[in-house]
Amino acid sequence: MRTLEEVQATLQIAKLQDEELQKTIHCLSFGENVSSADYCLLELDDTLCKLIEAGERTYDLKIADTSNMLLFVPDCRTPDQLTNSQENSHIVHTQIWGFSNSYWELRKQRPKLKKLKKEEDTENRYTMEICWRASRPVKRELKTSLEAVHACQIDGYWRMLDFDYEMKLLGHVTQLVDSESWAFNRVPLQTCLEELAPLEPKQMIKHCLNCYGKRYSENDDVLYALDEDRVCRGMALMLLQNAVKFNLREFQEVWQQSVPEGMSTRLDQLKVSLVVALVDRSSRPETINLLRVEDLSEDTLERFNQLFTLREKWTEDDITPYIKDLCGEKQSTGALLTKHARSSMQNGIKVFNSRRPVAT
Repeated sequence: MRTLEEVQATLQIAKLQDEELQKTIHCLSFGENVSSADYCLLELDDTLCKLIEAGERTYDLKIADTSNMLLFVPDCRTPDQLTNSQENSHIVHTQIWGFSNSYWELRKQRPKLKKLKKEEDTENRYTMEICWRASRPVKRELKTSLEAVHACQIDGYWRMLDFDYEMKLLGHVTQLVDSESWAFNRVPLQTCLEELAPLEPKQMIKHCLNCYGKRYSENDDVLYALDEDRVCRGMALMLLQNAVKFNLREFQEVWQQSVPEGMSTRLDQLKVSLVVALVDRSSRPETINLLRVEDLSEDTLERFNQLFTLREKWTEDDITPYIKDLCGEKQSTGALLTKHARSSMQNGIKVFNSRRPVAT
């Protein structure tokens, strides 16, 4: 063990003055059975720790490497925990219990519902319990995610409707609203079910209203307020899925004509929740095409590879909606771009391209 004289001699060689340092000097030494495999590091603040312990959130864990060796030193006090009440320097001998060159990062997990979208035959049906076991989200998060992708529960099983059929249902509802001269925020449920029952199952009509409107009650009557953004977004998806690329100006004209009278279309409606379309303003004429976050890989490296395969250079505004769901709990999209992309200036605008060769 080092003596105080040996420590002071080392400080002189390093040209450090005693008055610049704490009076308590920690001398570290490795224990006999130290191993880097004995511990895993995960940093949580009090709020996040309580949420996880209470089962309020679901996270993916990802290993992050660090160039600095992290040491596990029991009872080692940090400078803010020390008091300089002692006049003379003194040594505290402390053993290192373990070390690591990596730590765990948290990334908020979205329930994985791709199987639900792909496997729609009768042999692959999913109850809420099966969906929960597949991805282990908090059940409230799972239900919210199922509703966000317009999944419906039929005989206890969660199913995805064919998109064209979903649009057919929406068309029935909006045509009825128009023919009855109802306000979009006052659509009566019972009348809808009665009028459209000869065309479609009542359960499907009700499901459509839940997807594209908000339910409320008034004088014992159940009403729905159709959501302008959801309806316009749905019609845009219907148009975009039938074309590789669309002239932006022509798309905006056709899009406005396709929505019910009284509703207004805006490009920012395509970025509500998860972005669904990519606008290319550098092309002549400007274009728009279908590109949904949900269709991209959930793996960070693969996601960036897909994006840079689609477009060599991205502005920060364009790429941010397609990577923000990949961020860790305290990670920004800027940090992700710094790690996985290289920035440059193009016509006075900062753009990002891949740091590594793009696999096609």
